[in-house]
Amino acid sequence: RIQILFEQDMATIRTRKFFTNRILNRRQMVVDVIHPGKPNMSKNDLKEKLATMYRTTADVIMPFGFKTDFGGGRSTGFALIYDNLDALKKVEPSFRLKRFLAKEDKKGGRRQRKELKNRKKKVKGKKKTEMGSCKRNGK
Repeated sequence: RIQILFEQDMATIRTRKFFTNRILNRRQMVVDVIHPGKPNMSKNDLKEKLATMYRTTADVIMPFGFKTDFGGGRSTGFALIYDNLDALKKVEPSFRLKRFLAKEDKKGGRRQRKELKNRKKKVKGKKKTEMGSCKRNGK
């Protein structure tokens, strides 16, 4: 059991049910955050605090499933700490990766995407995939 008190945030982080999962190259645990009189701790702050506790970087930590107890002041959730970023990308579900990893910029403007979508409606099969790469044909 590891417990760290953070004075500036007035929150205590405790981990329990710690388990080293060698098959998935990660450490997994239940995380209790005690924050009396304060709102919930953000997941990014939690990632940084767990990184200092377990001597790793914040980008390989996945906190999720946090529920605040009735009356507030205490939240409980789950955290996964991967050995490296490759293991994280290989094992984690895509929705969680989208939530925590850097977002990619969308290509083209909104109007262009809408026009492409409507043009794709008019053709069938393989031509739909070919249409994405070619330019408008003078229309």
